[in-house]
Amino acid sequence: MTLMDKLAILPYHIMRTEPTLVVFCKKPALHQGKQRLAKQTGAQFAYEVAKQLLACALEDAYIWRGPLVISPAHERDNDWSSELIDKDHLCVPQPEGNLGERIMAVDSELRSRGHHDIIFIGTDAPVLNADFYTQAQIGLIKYDIILGPARDGGVTLMGASRPWPDLSKLPWSSDLLGESLAKACRVAEMSITFLSQTYDIDKKEDLVRLKEDLVDDKRPARVSLRNWLVLNL
Repeated sequence: MTLMDKLAILPYHIMRTEPTLVVFCKKPALHQGKQRLAKQTGAQFAYEVAKQLLACALEDAYIWRGPLVISPAHERDNDWSSELIDKDHLCVPQPEGNLGERIMAVDSELRSRGHHDIIFIGTDAPVLNADFYTQAQIGLIKYDIILGPARDGGVTLMGASRPWPDLSKLPWSSDLLGESLAKACRVAEMSITFLSQTYDIDKKEDLVRLKEDLVDDKRPARVSLRNWLVLNL
């Protein structure tokens, strides 16, 4: 039985509305974002990868059954983000601050609008799939916090059914993030479950692995990404 099957047969009375998916994203641009990758491959290559990764995240967003939020890194990109996907969605730009401060601000804004279970993803983990997202939805039925651990010590997905504790002082963009995030939630007496470990794309080595992992993935944006990697990696 797949995770989707398990979700479908859960008793109706314990099901809330579908969680809200928030996609944190940056408008791809030369010399902005993917800087670790750019140091290895050059700015143009990193820029092309960023566009492909964004397409993969939007592919997942398009088929999301619950409320959808596109959250651009800057308010000036609100018009750009509003046209990213041909589907009803909110655009909630990120404020200034570190990643923890921005997540808390967007989370607070959405809760003030009546959203309850809120899942955050970025655009750097194209290996995420339907079973992974269903695992996340099931987790939020029983737990306050769900975390998708990344191979490098970070996270590829994070979700909450309650407001987050203070995330502003966590070691973002370090291999201590996942551990520190879980600790902050436990200190706040929030229950946690962990999803399957996956990985995000930071370095050229990640792309080498991704090219192999996407061999049997039939999702169009993933097919396009793999074909591009075959030609350019």
